Amino acid sequence: MSQPLLEHEIPGGAAWSLLVRAGRELVLTAAGPGANCATLLFPAHDAADRLNVPDTLKAQMSACIRPPLVLMSDRGVGLASVTGSSLGWHDCLGGHSVDAHVDRFGTSSYAADRNAWRRSARALFLLELAKHGRSAADLHACVNFFAKVATGDDGSLTFVPGHSASGDWVRLRAEVDLLVVLATAPHPMDPVWAPAAVRAEVRPTAPYGLDDPSVTFRDESARALTEARAVFA
Repeated sequence: MSQPLLEHEIPGGAAWSLLVRAGRELVLTAAGPGANCATLLFPAHDAADRLNVPDTLKAQMSACIRPPLVLMSDRGVGLASVTGSSLGWHDCLGGHSVDAHVDRFGTSSYAADRNAWRRSARALFLLELAKHGRSAADLHACVNFFAKVATGDDGSLTFVPGHSASGDWVRLRAEVDLLVVLATAPHPMDPVWAPAAVRAEVRPTAPYGLDDPSVTFRDESARALTEARAVFA
């Protein structure tokens, strides 16, 4: 495996953002059990577009994120392809935590708790988005990598504890230049506050052809990747 071009460990309950060039891959690895990495995706050079989770699921007939799905934007552009994972299920139905979810665990502040200060994914997202000239208007349905929310026949959602272990990983190939925003606050449905760190690595990848699993998965996947290539034509 090639050496990473960039690597960073995001502590549990923290946030980070980065730019990933088209053709490179982002590898996220859980550094502890029960990790959750809430993730937002934006085309780096198109302020009006962003990840569209409902379209991603509907077009590829899935209730979760897993290989070889293509993560699609509002405009139908393939932003990233999930090219591999140690887990067959990453949640995208539960959303990101807000302050009310965190308040269940008692009051917390930087003055009292320093780096253990409990903050919601929303609060962490807004801090990172502000660094890129963005705001709450840019928030969208996220992907919660390493978490699982099972769906019942009656439409109910149930959080599955212990879904991920230390060392579990997921690999995303950037199809366009991406702004990626990550928050490691626990999943909003997790009854325990025990955020785990997540390691992020950016690596080079080889070009892919028409036999790539993300291209052949669905007609809609292929169209989204064609739209992505048109961005850089």
